[in-house]
Amino acid sequence: MLSLFLPLFIAFLLFGLPIVFGLIAAPAILLWMNGQERDIVLLYRNIYAGMDSFPLMAIPFFMLTGELMNRAGITLRIVRFAQAMVGHMRGGLAQVNVVDSMMFAGISGSAVADVSALGAMLIPAMEKEGYTRRFAAGITAASAIIGPIIPPSGIMIIYAYVMGESVAALFLAGIVPGILMGVSLMVMIRLLADHYDLPAATQRASWRDRGRAMIGAFWPLLTPVIIMGGILGGVFTPTEAAAIAAGYAFFLGLFVIGTLQYKDLPGILMRAAMTSAVVLLLIGAAMAFKTVASLAHTPELLADIFLSLSDNPLVLLLLVNILLFVVGMFLDAGPAIIVLGPILGPIFISLGVDPVHFAVIMVVNLTVGLLTPPMGLVLFVTSSVSGLKVETVAKAVLPFLAAEIVVIFLITYFPALTLTLPRLAGFID
Repeated sequence: MLSLFLPLFIAFLLFGLPIVFGLIAAPAILLWMNGQERDIVLLYRNIYAGMDSFPLMAIPFFMLTGELMNRAGITLRIVRFAQAMVGHMRGGLAQVNVVDSMMFAGISGSAVADVSALGAMLIPAMEKEGYTRRFAAGITAASAIIGPIIPPSGIMIIYAYVMGESVAALFLAGIVPGILMGVSLMVMIRLLADHYDLPAATQRASWRDRGRAMIGAFWPLLTPVIIMGGILGGVFTPTEAAAIAAGYAFFLGLFVIGTLQYKDLPGILMRAAMTSAVVLLLIGAAMAFKTVASLAHTPELLADIFLSLSDNPLVLLLLVNILLFVVGMFLDAGPAIIVLGPILGPIFISLGVDPVHFAVIMVVNLTVGLLTPPMGLVLFVTSSVSGLKVETVAKAVLPFLAAEIVVIFLITYFPALTLTLPRLAGFID
């Protein structure tokens, strides 16, 4: 009976119960029906134990960094720099949208923050330049999911915590896939330029103008350098790096750029705290959920099912990509990683797949799931920012989603794309 907790959890989601309550209620009900009342106490203790972790402190600090950067108007400097570099290309402002997301990813690490900060600015600007609002919303949503792939990434921190992997190794492993995502979208924009009659390129910026734009964006873009340099240099841990990033964002906005004021801090802290509380509560509930998964021997049962289909790792990687894509339609990336990581990870590691490689496959797949209905969070945020219906945004995303799926298969079957940087840094033998 205990093995029914996963179908019950899915049923709760279909009835509209919030994820966190489904993660707690499904296993608790089945433990009670199974006469395991003592394990219910263990279940709820694990909610707090799942949140009580020093590495997870990085999440609220990165959330705070993103809020500080947004409020300080640093996004505008990044947009100007991207405009100077790629604005002359056909469909220039769409290309700027993608490059902005790639640079903003190194600051916030959040798809939702990307859509909120860049979408509110770029969607009206693109519409003014002659793009349809539908197209502008589609490329904004598609490029936003680069945020959790290029480090720093809250999702990768969660995976590292759950699976006992190195945060630094996962961060390094996400750089090339994130860049590939951006390049694939830029190629797709160029392919669609004639079909959608995208506006002609603007005049190429002079090297002097590019230099000025680069100077304006220099201090914000130094954030990922500080984070990754400090972690890889052994100067500080990922959690300490997140705290330093928040301190740097505060100093930058208040003293260097001067666009942040003390009166802004209560609102910034409140928004960061609320977002962090939601994420950490989900992690706690999912860790409790994971406990019952172990009691029900779910990993072993699922491993038997997978291995009964094929013993070829290449075939199984195809199947797990399909599974993760479907899961991403219904579950946010964080809870999905916590629930499925301990179940799927050991299966593929036992088949010879590198743990860091599988981590990136899972993270990228579930991040792309933020673009897929019915539960794609990025679709809902983009809908709110653009004023379009969710269905309209979902249709506009489709060609860009196809490009991102191609990248998923590239990183799945060409491990060197993921593992080269961690190997060069000494994290993988």
